[in-house]
Amino acid sequence: MAAETGGADVPVELERTLGTPKIVFLVVAAAAPLVAMAGTVPLSMGVGNGAGVPGTYLVATLTLLCFSVGYAAMARTVTGGGGFYAYVARGLGRPAAAAGAVLALIGYNGLVAALAGGIGYFLTIEGGAPGPWWAYSAAGIAVMAVLGFRAVDLSAKVLAVLLTCEVGMLFAVDLAILADRGAGAFTAVSFEPSTVLSGAPGVAFMFAFGSFVGYEAAAIYAEESRTPERSVPRATYAAVLVIGLFYTVTSWLTVGALGADRARAVADAQEGELMLNLTADLLGASAEALFGLLVITSLFASLLASHNAAGRYLFTLGRDGLVFTRLDRVHPRHRSPYAASLAQTGFTLVVVAAFATAGLDPYRNLVTVMSGLSTLGIVLLQMLTALACVVYFRRRRDPRTVRTLVLPLAGCAGLITATVLLLANFDTLAHSDAVAINTLPYLSLLLAVAAALYAVRLRTTAPDRYARIGGSLRAAPADAATPPQMGDADGSHAR
Repeated sequence: MAAETGGADVPVELERTLGTPKIVFLVVAAAAPLVAMAGTVPLSMGVGNGAGVPGTYLVATLTLLCFSVGYAAMARTVTGGGGFYAYVARGLGRPAAAAGAVLALIGYNGLVAALAGGIGYFLTIEGGAPGPWWAYSAAGIAVMAVLGFRAVDLSAKVLAVLLTCEVGMLFAVDLAILADRGAGAFTAVSFEPSTVLSGAPGVAFMFAFGSFVGYEAAAIYAEESRTPERSVPRATYAAVLVIGLFYTVTSWLTVGALGADRARAVADAQEGELMLNLTADLLGASAEALFGLLVITSLFASLLASHNAAGRYLFTLGRDGLVFTRLDRVHPRHRSPYAASLAQTGFTLVVVAAFATAGLDPYRNLVTVMSGLSTLGIVLLQMLTALACVVYFRRRRDPRTVRTLVLPLAGCAGLITATVLLLANFDTLAHSDAVAINTLPYLSLLLAVAAALYAVRLRTTAPDRYARIGGSLRAAPADAATPPQMGDADGSHAR
């Protein structure tokens, strides 16, 4: 299949320039560590389980590590494009993959819109910059569009600089807490079951899993990796360990700085100002100002990384015929999915313009609602992928029971729990009691089911189109060595 660019046929192939370190930067930047610590930890402490937040992060890290074991094993054999959509296709079949595609589009496009609104909010309402919030959001989207239009290698380099700065800032705060409190900064009470399950643990676990959104994106860049069978598994493990350990340790030290018995009350009172105030107390006003600036750069880093991920999903789905086929076009010089990138940019501009025209608040409406939908969509996609990994290896009678059955099932159980918590606490995540807002998660589920039913219908009405679902995936030599079983010609069972 070819894509037309400027009247010439260009093979639909992206440039393979990414190694493990660059993929890690793309993935970790999407999770926005500084924003998570500055925005999510205070909410989780104040509304959730107080001093038990580090314990919830540790549980979320272990759950996602279990999921990553099966995912990484599958990544060594499924090395084409499509991210989790491709994994679901190979494990659970084409109808499930169509549902996963809807969840991916909701998850990543919602995240980009939320981050764009966040940039405008923090610069104007929080930062005091003159002018309307939407103007700054539009400026961030414009820079995102320029970088997204070009090769992903450029984005990886920009993200490497921004991510190093934000992690360096949090590391400085961690060291300052240690210097001030010494060994007393580490309190074992944060990991005691009675503490972790105190207050509203469901809310805390919801925020913990939500803080990892973006970590799973390594598979999206397989098609642009030089050695995807090695780079994707390594980047996945590195991302979940870096993000998980950093979140756990930083939130643990924050509890130590506040005092375990005071953490919940202080976090509830200070909310988004908690980390800024802590930085000012420990490192001074200049460090506080720098922290505030790096919140903006962290938001932009996550915006760019999420835009790249969303664009690549659109690119793959366009190539497979699930969305407009023109989205599969590759730029002849940059070798980037430029058409999908432009479409994603256009969607984000429309969402921001709609919220701005309606006079809605950029944080209480745009950021919270879109980030809530994003978290739900991506966690549901992770859950489907965990099931796909189990089915994929069971069909191949893989002898590695722990790696391909026990740990993926444990991860799946944790993700199912996270999904239930997200649905039960969506009003808290979205900061809204409005019925229209709180029905959005169920509308997303209905859209996913509708996509699966549409794929089933295509099986009989348009078999050629049906056969293209999941068609972008390619098998590595290790997978090719596995004898095909009853199903598709490649043994993928993408029925």
